[in-house]
Amino acid sequence: MLLRDKNAIVYGAGGIGRAVALVFAREGATVHLASRTQKRLDAVAEEIRSAGGTVHTAQLDALDEAAVDAHADAVAAESGSIDVSINLISVGDVQGTPLAEMSLRDFEQPIHSAVRTTFLTSRAAARYMLRQRSGVLLTFGGAGDPMHDYFIGGFQVALASVDMLRRQLAAELGPHGIRVVGLKTGGVPETIPADFPGRDALVESLVQPTMLGRTATLEDVGNAAAFAASDRAGAITASELNITCGAIVD
Repeated sequence: MLLRDKNAIVYGAGGIGRAVALVFAREGATVHLASRTQKRLDAVAEEIRSAGGTVHTAQLDALDEAAVDAHADAVAAESGSIDVSINLISVGDVQGTPLAEMSLRDFEQPIHSAVRTTFLTSRAAARYMLRQRSGVLLTFGGAGDPMHDYFIGGFQVALASVDMLRRQLAAELGPHGIRVVGLKTGGVPETIPADFPGRDALVESLVQPTMLGRTATLEDVGNAAAFAASDRAGAITASELNITCGAIVD
């Protein structure tokens, strides 16, 4: 098992958060799952327990500084360490509207949510990882080419901002034995609701530029996250795992 005896905090119990939490538990980690929605927390926790994994849940808003810090304090006090932290909350972005027609509020929503929650959750974990002189912070999303056939609003700007935050965290925390690794996908169609307007065309636009003729699956994301968080990736920091199936070339 890649993550045996590790304590991992996963923020977000939606599609990608669920997938990562399930793989983390399968690989031996004790998963501390945090989300705003109790129903989702309960559903994912039941899946993990049914498969023989260990999970603790907490209902919290990752935009709430005090709540994030208090949760990290509780995890460290009860479990003895925070070994892995990953923020996978939904940023509430608005897509499908041209930038020239978009309101400031809709544009900045994903930027505010992504940067604030990534900073708060990373800082909360890093404070304990500094004492341990070990730990892994994982971020999601990274810089990619602009989309020509779809209006993505402020979402890509948000991911690029998180990418820069990842780099700075890696530079500051690396001397203390803490790794910071990003996971970069070209989009995961399984997370797009079936009733999303123009879903088929959007999925095709994600598949078309790949070299493998497919996009990353939720299972792919979970497996990459588990590897990045494990000791087998001990030489990887300040970098991204490119799981775009060739849609983005490094």
